[in-house]
Amino acid sequence: TFHSVILAGVHDVKTLKMKIGSDGSGKLNSPWNIAADFTVDMSFNANEIATMLLDYSSDKKIEMNISEIAEKIYFYTSGYPYLVSKMCKIIDEEIIQKNKDSKWTTSDVESAFRYLVKGTYSTTLFDDLTKNLDNNEKLYQLVFDVVYNGKLFKNISTDITINQGVIYGIFDKDKEFCEIHNRIFEQKIYEHILIGKLISGEIAFQNGFEEGFYDGNKLNLTFILQRFQQFMKENCSQKDTAFLERDGRLIFLSFLKPILNGKGYDFKEPVVGDERRMDIVLTFNNIRYVVELKRWYGEKYHQKGLTQLSEYLDLYSLKEGYLLIFDFNKQKLYQQETIQFADKQIFAVWV
Repeated sequence: TFHSVILAGVHDVKTLKMKIGSDGSGKLNSPWNIAADFTVDMSFNANEIATMLLDYSSDKKIEMNISEIAEKIYFYTSGYPYLVSKMCKIIDEEIIQKNKDSKWTTSDVESAFRYLVKGTYSTTLFDDLTKNLDNNEKLYQLVFDVVYNGKLFKNISTDITINQGVIYGIFDKDKEFCEIHNRIFEQKIYEHILIGKLISGEIAFQNGFEEGFYDGNKLNLTFILQRFQQFMKENCSQKDTAFLERDGRLIFLSFLKPILNGKGYDFKEPVVGDERRMDIVLTFNNIRYVVELKRWYGEKYHQKGLTQLSEYLDLYSLKEGYLLIFDFNKQKLYQQETIQFADKQIFAVWV
């Protein structure tokens, strides 16, 4: 006879029968059992990653700037243990073997990131990540709003949907607002949602190649935004306002996807305290660009947005930025403007 039973898993004991019941209501259990709080932080910080790299480099006699590489790995993984180990494994067994150079660089970390987020690569972890979204409509919509619409939701653990996002590792449990745990998850989720929307026909776009999108090994963001403005004017002017308010950012990000074409990627940075805007950081051939997406609320908010974008550009030591403004007024003008603001040059387009 058992005197005690220990249940270990990602779910609290109260949710074990969450979807069991004749009515399919999915109500939570109210057991008398007490689940112990698990307070151990399983994520690695940058210093802990550096310690791992130090042991590895000493053992393998491999040269690297340990602190710099550890910070870069943490930047992409937020310390998620599996992803930290996976990135290191890819660099060790794939990238430096192919390059025939045992020295690790931050460029190798970038290459490992691209390896992990490419559409043709998956693991059980990534399969579970997307499966948990597809099997939960409310969680899918919440994640969609966070990733594509830049909406801010307080990270309240008593909300069932938010709590599930934390349990599945999608949201960072320690953040004040619901944020995707790490940039690798964000890219995999972004790709998964996008392809689903395209296959279902919810969104469509023309993705013909144009030489003007590129300037040597750089992106020509001015031309790209001008082409997007033209695309919106020709294809979306008859769409209802509700559709554009809900999916305008998604349309832009889907427009960008074939232009980046495996050589680049984008991150949606949450803007705490101001959900009228969302910053997108593009990386293409290791060159960064910042595009701010915001809704038009008048000149006062426009000037505030320019100040915020200027301050954000300072974080990346950039002097050029881009502003994509969604104007849902019926009498809107499809205008564009190059703005000198502080010590920055900002190209703005209205759609």
